[in-house]
Amino acid sequence: MTNDLAARPTIAPRPPLSVLDLAIVTKGGTSGEALARTTALAQHAEALDFQRFWVAEHHNMAAVASTTPPVLMAHLAAHTDRIRVGSGGIMLPNHAPLVVAEHIAALEALYPNRIDLGLGRAPGSDQRTAAALRRSVDLLGADDFPRDLLDLMGLLGDVRGEGGLWEHFTATPAATTSPQILLLGSSGYSAQLAGVLGLRFAFAHHFDGGGTLPALELYRRRFAPSPVLDSAHVIVTANVLVADTDEEAAYQAAPGRLMVHGIRTGRFEPLCSPTEAAIDPNLPAALATPSSRIQGSPETVIAGLDALVAETGADEIMVSSVAHGIDARLRSLELLAKAWGAPVSA
Repeated sequence: MTNDLAARPTIAPRPPLSVLDLAIVTKGGTSGEALARTTALAQHAEALDFQRFWVAEHHNMAAVASTTPPVLMAHLAAHTDRIRVGSGGIMLPNHAPLVVAEHIAALEALYPNRIDLGLGRAPGSDQRTAAALRRSVDLLGADDFPRDLLDLMGLLGDVRGEGGLWEHFTATPAATTSPQILLLGSSGYSAQLAGVLGLRFAFAHHFDGGGTLPALELYRRRFAPSPVLDSAHVIVTANVLVADTDEEAAYQAAPGRLMVHGIRTGRFEPLCSPTEAAIDPNLPAALATPSSRIQGSPETVIAGLDALVAETGADEIMVSSVAHGIDARLRSLELLAKAWGAPVSA
């Protein structure tokens, strides 16, 4: 006799969900309003049991108020209780490793076991702004990134080798816990480095730059167990917006599509309303641009995310939801959490 129950295929549990936010400034709005919306979104994500809430580092952009992740992380951690708060990411070439270590060590001391340090090597802006941040055009390359990364890791308690800054300096006098350190990337460079060092790796799939699967394959192939991680761990970021219907999601997502199209064509403008987007002459071109974003009703989005997980083998999915109104973004997280299944955190 066939055991029907035993014959059924085992359905793997879905990976945990997290959130990435840029504190988007809306047309006619203020930086303060954008940061307040980010705070509300973080609190909502925690109430829905999302795993992490990350903020990005971008500079000199009309639509982005997230310029200094450690400051915003401190605020978000103070206004939440459980959710992990992190940088997605801090662009290490813009900063001295000791300064970053001091900022993150202070946050970890204030909020133990809740701080993520996601690190990238891009400028987070244009080359002119990067030169202003680094105070020299000679420092625009990322050649020192591996050495700076090792110094930063050592200062935060993960010592690899000898001869680093940690032998002469401390980030905080008496640490009792350490933050999670993760590498961010949109190419094979950071994927390979994360694998060699045995760190968690977050791939910027939401950049729509391609190369997701080759980078993840390289990361897993080069992964070596480390003092902080036994096996490879992949976070895949995705542009996701959920609404009650596919049509409503398309309407709410249009401003974000226009903003991305504007950036790619040299127009850096705050986020317009969906009503304005609907009559913008650039909208057809924006919608025609190929994109990996996943938007629609809960059924549509879950199908898309399940496909993304199956394709990438992601251990976590981190969603970035761009919409003009905070209500649309809160609703998107609610619908996603409900459809994904509880709990959404590990």
